[in-house]
Amino acid sequence: MNQIDARGFSCPEPVLMTKKALQDLGKPLTVLVDSPTPLQNITRFARNAGHKVDSRPLGDDFELVIS
Repeated sequence: MNQIDARGFSCPEPVLMTKKALQDLGKPLTVLVDSPTPLQNITRFARNAGHKVDSRPLGDDFELVIS
């Protein structure tokens, strides 16, 4: 499975990283983020683009799986 680490980046950078990774790497894609804001923004972007998104807490961070 493809994975990107967007922890430590401020929005909109995690969304842009996710968009590029989906284009370059395809699905499924795992995205790691470190706050609720990019979690919500990436989820919104991916769902609006027609992808399925599952997320879960991962310690202090969050893991999204886009398929």
